[in-house]
Amino acid sequence: MSDMAKNLILWVIIAVVLMSVFSNFQESSTQVAEEIPYSEFLNDVKRGEVREVLISGDQITIEHASGQTYKTFNPETDNRALIGDLLENGVTINAEEADGDSMLLQILISWTPFLLLIAVWIYFMRQMQGGGGGRGAMSFGKSKAKLMTEEQSKHGFSDVAGCDEAKDDVKELVDFLRDPAKFQRLGGTIPRGVLMVGPPGTGKTLLAKAIAGEARVPFFSISGSDFVEMFVGVGASRVRDMFQQAKKQAPCIIFIDELDAVGRQRGAGLGGGHDEREQTLNQMLVEMDGFEGSEGIIVIAATNRPDVLDPALLRPGRFDRQVVVPLPDVRGREQILQVHMRQVPLADDVKPEIIARGTPGFSGADLQNLVNEAALFAARSDKERVDQDDFEKAKDKIMMGSERKSMVMKEEEKKLTAYHEAGHAIVGLNSPDHDPVHKVSIIPRGRALGVTMFLPEEDRYSYTKQRLDSMIAGLFGGRIAEELIFGGDHVTTGAQNDIQRSTEIARNMVTKWGLSARLGPLAYGEEQGEVFIGKSMAQQKEVSDETQHAIDEEVRAIIDSNYTAAEKILRDHMDKLHLMAEALMKYETIDRGQIDDIMRGQRPRPPKGWEDRGGGDDTAQGEPAGGERPIGGPVGEH
Repeated sequence: MSDMAKNLILWVIIAVVLMSVFSNFQESSTQVAEEIPYSEFLNDVKRGEVREVLISGDQITIEHASGQTYKTFNPETDNRALIGDLLENGVTINAEEADGDSMLLQILISWTPFLLLIAVWIYFMRQMQGGGGGRGAMSFGKSKAKLMTEEQSKHGFSDVAGCDEAKDDVKELVDFLRDPAKFQRLGGTIPRGVLMVGPPGTGKTLLAKAIAGEARVPFFSISGSDFVEMFVGVGASRVRDMFQQAKKQAPCIIFIDELDAVGRQRGAGLGGGHDEREQTLNQMLVEMDGFEGSEGIIVIAATNRPDVLDPALLRPGRFDRQVVVPLPDVRGREQILQVHMRQVPLADDVKPEIIARGTPGFSGADLQNLVNEAALFAARSDKERVDQDDFEKAKDKIMMGSERKSMVMKEEEKKLTAYHEAGHAIVGLNSPDHDPVHKVSIIPRGRALGVTMFLPEEDRYSYTKQRLDSMIAGLFGGRIAEELIFGGDHVTTGAQNDIQRSTEIARNMVTKWGLSARLGPLAYGEEQGEVFIGKSMAQQKEVSDETQHAIDEEVRAIIDSNYTAAEKILRDHMDKLHLMAEALMKYETIDRGQIDDIMRGQRPRPPKGWEDRGGGDDTAQGEPAGGERPIGGPVGEH
């Protein structure tokens, strides 16, 4: 019987009892006659005013000569004297046996509300303590893990793409769950715990479901935050209950999402070792590798922060195997797109490999969102199929934000934005080892008035000093263009984000990556702040004042040198800067083909469909526009 049905039956019983008590009280109140003193009754008998009596035990019901009915109680031990008086005065006497059951019933009815309240209180107290086998809303001690049976496990390895190495690491778990004897006959044991580590949205939960689906075993799923409550001991009780349920279903899998919510290192903060979170962690450590053991149970956990986990969790016998689920590369992104595109009717011009190349840094969740946004764009246009243009619009929306069509910019501010974005593009195009410019727009999107997008030619996993210098120069291109064209007094606040990002890159080059010729390859860790040392607070300072001053000077030198380099590029290509700004003022957005026209010194071709939008029949000196237009990450925003 379900929890809802049990609770419903309980409240129905309570309602019926209350209604019965109320109706009995109401019925008894309508039937009770007026009570008179016994002495008054005797006087009425002597005066001949009593017509008939009914004697029931010590209760006497009196019918008066006037027709009214009264009652009284006989204080005498027997009724001999009373009967004589009644017979002498001609009163009709009726008698009946006293109803003991009725009296008992009356007593029970009067006590029913109190007994009912006591019973309800006992019931809820048992639920709060996790007893009684009930699993109502107050079952704090019961596990909140959701069980997915073999029939409900619909996912398999075919539904997981972009993490081939991670799948290879966990296939061994599937083989063990299917045929444990294969490993046990040689004395081998499977890892009890597998920790999946990776950025958000990379598919850790989906991979865990795929393991359960492939192995055809029950799958318990719970979040780390579901263990912790305000009552001390509840989390530990839930851990015990979860493993007890899992032992009944063994072999099975327990999946704990966001393990860092409960598995953080003990003793790292205030409160000692007696708080609820640490009690829960202690119980989990015991369940995973204690005296009893958990044979046939594999615990899979996922986290984005393996660095904060307690070392006892990561030792052999517990989470002794780590599976890294990274962001997918270009091939992985293509496979993920193909998985999510199965349910979407696609046009013939959709090319997943082109979309994958234009989405560096996208996780599996990002790519799923991309496919969904493209389908929504196609639905708004009443299309039968999702085409490549819908995916382009979806990428623009995700990476640059939605178009703010209601925002009207003044002509002067629009011109400032055009030169700002053109400055980013031209410096980026003429800086060594810089990603090619893909698209430049002055259409307000999100919080930006304009965006310059760059498309990496391939996935990058490390950065050279030359590339970092080029990135800093490209970030300053927008501010320098404003200064060269409009003068220092008209430089806008649009470069705020550019300055912040370039300063951060320069400081990391000096303090983290050892790319400073003056200070050399040493990580200085110049950040200062309050840290925990045991149970006390202390100030952290890892560099001397002289070194800190040298760091500031070196960061200043890197920024100044790249600022000067970017200014020289713009002065040498001033004609292209004017040409690109003019094209942006006219078309608002220019893509790779038009940018190539400008860099050859030609007027850019009109964008595709310009004539259909009423843009005229401009004569383009470049080659016809069109082709594949994947999109990269933004380098500058105004």
